[in-house]
Amino acid sequence: MGDGAPPLVIDVIDNGGQWTHREWRMLRYMGIDTQILPNDTPFDSLREVDGLILSGGATRVGLDGKLGNCAEYLEIEVPILGICAGHQFMAQFYGGEANAASAPEFGAAQIKLLNGGGKIFEGTPDEQQVWESHNDEVTSVPPNFWITASSESCEVQAMENEAGDRFGLQFHPEVDHSEYGVKMFENFVRICEEKRNL
Repeated sequence: MGDGAPPLVIDVIDNGGQWTHREWRMLRYMGIDTQILPNDTPFDSLREVDGLILSGGATRVGLDGKLGNCAEYLEIEVPILGICAGHQFMAQFYGGEANAASAPEFGAAQIKLLNGGGKIFEGTPDEQQVWESHNDEVTSVPPNFWITASSESCEVQAMENEAGDRFGLQFHPEVDHSEYGVKMFENFVRICEEKRNL
């Protein structure tokens, strides 16, 4: 961030995930003005932000297609990163599909970047270890989205839209076992800063 510029504001929407506080802490370490908000926070009470993170959660998004007020939050014209359940909901919201995973993943997994990996994966290797904890998965990406990472058990480990301001990750970059999770958060922060400075 430039000298004298106010800190970026990136809030974390809590969808009941077990590691939501890690997402908040990662942003805090990077000097971001951040807070954790429950996903039933009224849309009109949100503060002005430069980006949002939709956390993971226990909700079976692939079964009910609901996640608090996240549908309203996705109308905000700032970069948004969906993690696990947030990723699945984002896919559904924009016209893709999320369903029960054919092979639920828990623990370490190896992913491969596709199509260059997109903005979130800049500066990371084509193959890397991430940490998984999911029963559901994205089974069809929405129109105008493309798959940026895949694994043997899950085709859509990550996705990005053509506009470059919506990102979904099936895995948990906030967990230490995700080798390049810190870099992914740094990339998202940079994307938010670039958007603010347009």
